Amino acid sequence: MTTKPTQRTVVFVPFPGQGHIIPMLRLARILVDRGDISAATVAVPDFMHRRMGQHSVPGVSLVSIPSGVQDNGGDEPLGPPSFLHALENHMPAQLEALLTAQCSTGTRRVISCLVIDLLASWAIPVAARCGLPVVGFWPAMLASYRTAAAIPELMAKGLVSESGTLDGAHCNIHQNIADFQILPAKLNLRFKDLPWLISNSAVSQKSRLAFWLQIVNRAKSITSILVNSIPSEGGDSDLYDPKGQEILPIGPLLLNDDSKKATAVWQTDRTCIDWLDKHNVGSVVYVSFGSWAAPIEPEKISEFAHGLEASGQPFLWALKDHPSWRAGLPDRYIEKIGSRGKIVSWAPQDDILKHKAVGCYITHCGWNSALEAARHGVRMICYPISSDHFINCAYIVNMLEIGILLVSSDRRNVKDCIERVIKGKEGKHLQQMVNKMREAITVGEAMRVAKRNLGLFTGRMKNN
Repeated sequence: MTTKPTQRTVVFVPFPGQGHIIPMLRLARILVDRGDISAATVAVPDFMHRRMGQHSVPGVSLVSIPSGVQDNGGDEPLGPPSFLHALENHMPAQLEALLTAQCSTGTRRVISCLVIDLLASWAIPVAARCGLPVVGFWPAMLASYRTAAAIPELMAKGLVSESGTLDGAHCNIHQNIADFQILPAKLNLRFKDLPWLISNSAVSQKSRLAFWLQIVNRAKSITSILVNSIPSEGGDSDLYDPKGQEILPIGPLLLNDDSKKATAVWQTDRTCIDWLDKHNVGSVVYVSFGSWAAPIEPEKISEFAHGLEASGQPFLWALKDHPSWRAGLPDRYIEKIGSRGKIVSWAPQDDILKHKAVGCYITHCGWNSALEAARHGVRMICYPISSDHFINCAYIVNMLEIGILLVSSDRRNVKDCIERVIKGKEGKHLQQMVNKMREAITVGEAMRVAKRNLGLFTGRMKNN
């Protein structure tokens, strides 16, 4: 009797947000398509699984883990205050049961490793209890991880208290963080821009700091981290890599997404593409503030609306169809702008950014969005909102020079930035720089490094 060959699999554990799950799903699919593994399991909380029922890729199983979180089943994603407690206290036992079942005798499946999103650090002790190796995954810029990794150092120097506040005698919120060798001085980032000091959620500053510190402490046991970014991140950022950990940027590979297998958590409005087809090359302003950012105040939405109208450019605005987002739209605004503007709830972003009609992108500076824009050669107008957006913005504007900063939502600022990018000399420079980056991440050095790093990861995985 012929014995069936052992199936090698990897279990992926993302943090429950679209910007975390999608890169992991893409990585899982790449490993299966390349034949590095026979199958992959992506374990997500039940409240995310319910919203992703349409996902289907051969060899990649999207598995629901009971979270114990109350969910009304609506379209709006749950925010961290709703589920962080469940991640720490309910889901570890559920994940351990899943891993035990997959490793049980009688199966021909061997788990080579767990790839764990470091923001889902609760899964690291679970893997240790099961005796399974772990590779870290960071879904954003390495720079944002570096700022978290610096927390113990800043606390040891007395610059940051246990409650998360800054020691005003040694530094202030407006001081350049380069003064403490955290990130390059060219970024002109201030302490107030650090992710663990920024939030528009109900979570207290002390709780946010504790969350990030827990990530850093748990990540110390991980020797290799796959990063959804590019080498050096446009400058000398590799000089600031966390010590004792191997950093493997693979971001360009995660952008090579077959549109027929594209992944989305929310249902998108495909009428956007037909609308774009009717407009001139490089004329449309695309606006989106991401899938997870907290609502922008109504007065700011109103100013954006007036600024877009005043610019004279056609625009496509992905704005959630919820009072918390649309309350600020001027009366009869959609009727007034007519065919020159289109507002949708959820947009097929990758298809939009690669459309020839799109000339610039007003973005919240989520890192996945920034990479998608660069991949398709689209210049950016940056309006950071929270979390790592301010770090990403600093790189886009000051290091990579592929976008400009929108300092406020004032209608005059919105109109001026659009004109600078679409019609001005500044826009031509941005286009040259984003074209250069597009080449690097599609066929150039950044892509070659990404392939080499993925090869290092898979080679070691097969030897486990």
